[in-house]
Amino acid sequence: MKMILSRMIVAGMFLVFIALASGAGAAGSGGKDEPAEQRPLITVERVDLARYMGKWYEIATITAPFQKDCAGGTTATYTALPDGTVEVLNQCCQADGTLKQARGRAWVDDAATNAKLKVSFIPWLRLSFLAGDYWIIDLGPDYEYAVVGHPSRRYGWILGRASELPADVLAGIKQRLTEQGYDVDRFKMTDQKNFGPGK
Repeated sequence: MKMILSRMIVAGMFLVFIALASGAGAAGSGGKDEPAEQRPLITVERVDLARYMGKWYEIATITAPFQKDCAGGTTATYTALPDGTVEVLNQCCQADGTLKQARGRAWVDDAATNAKLKVSFIPWLRLSFLAGDYWIIDLGPDYEYAVVGHPSRRYGWILGRASELPADVLAGIKQRLTEQGYDVDRFKMTDQKNFGPGK
């Protein structure tokens, strides 16, 4: 129990760092003449949270500090709660096959779109300044993939309902990430073949 608690606190502290780092990434006038990486990050117009719930496989990521021990098999599972928040369960496998878990809580930070959320891994403290930004910046028409960004562009996640995405779909996602000012070369593919249940 102490180990789980300490991991949650550490994850929470990393999210504090991420939240504080967002200020620089959100700066800029957003003019068309600005380089893409200096423009404000744009989210999707609307997210149906009921459809967004469930299990997602991490396809690729700009690795966040709290993921440094993950070797593969990374997933995120979202469950709607009666109070309107979302339970977050992040899982991954370490190199020795050990399952690593982190539970948190998310809540909508922009009710007009549902595309901006706050996520905290100190779930009993629902404080925005202790939470990280979770912005949905790309979404498949059938919710078959999603891309989560951060206003600083220092972090990003490509997610899929299946453990792999078709090559053409992934190429399109990377093109749109480039248009949003992301350096797609920073995204590392997640090993979903050699880790996970039964591996």
